[in-house]
Amino acid sequence: MAGNDSSTPVVLLHGVGLDRTIWAELEGLLDRPVHALDLPGHGEQPPLTSETTLAELSQDVLDRLPEGRVHLVGFSLGALIAMHIAAHHPERVETLALLSAVCERTEEEAAAVATRLTAARQDFAGSMATALDRWFPETTANSAVLRESTRSMLFANDPESYVRAYEVFATGDRQIAGDLALIQAPTLMITGAEDPGSTPDMSHRLHDRIQESTVTIIPDARHMIPVTHPRVLARELTRHFAQG
Repeated sequence: MAGNDSSTPVVLLHGVGLDRTIWAELEGLLDRPVHALDLPGHGEQPPLTSETTLAELSQDVLDRLPEGRVHLVGFSLGALIAMHIAAHHPERVETLALLSAVCERTEEEAAAVATRLTAARQDFAGSMATALDRWFPETTANSAVLRESTRSMLFANDPESYVRAYEVFATGDRQIAGDLALIQAPTLMITGAEDPGSTPDMSHRLHDRIQESTVTIIPDARHMIPVTHPRVLARELTRHFAQG
């Protein structure tokens, strides 16, 4: 099977406000070709100059995928984009991995993310500081180092572009809900047990809606598992790719 072919590339899609460098440590732990892409409006990609949709972001990423089938790994907003690609272009996706993914937010969860979106519109700097506090409490190992490196990424964003991407993140779970049953690729959900925004319940909701899927919950982890738990991710992803 292609999934057992170590030449099948891995594509990594980061979350809103970040860039492809969040995968640096994980990239070095994977034994396959890896392509970490900047999402539209992030990193070295041009800013988003108008409102956009999940479908438009997904098409942009699809156009930049390496040729053939890939192991597609998405984190947070990147997970929503990965779901959309897997649902609408199943011929491109060998396996799918959804890290810290959202799914069918409850009214309370939708209100919380809407509040964060409003805060980003009104006070970009303040909302970034709040995100860092939420992601990296003082009890997190290497908290100061992780906060500083992530702060640099966040403040490199064009604020208007960030808000346009966050609008998709805040509503994308509803946009993709009806398409989840179309996903054919073997799918792995991984999230942190202590993630307040991409909760374990959401990963289990995805499991209920994606036919060939499994869930891994990382104890004591919060949202930013690509940088806080790269070795755990490498182990789980390597197993997933081989089984796919």
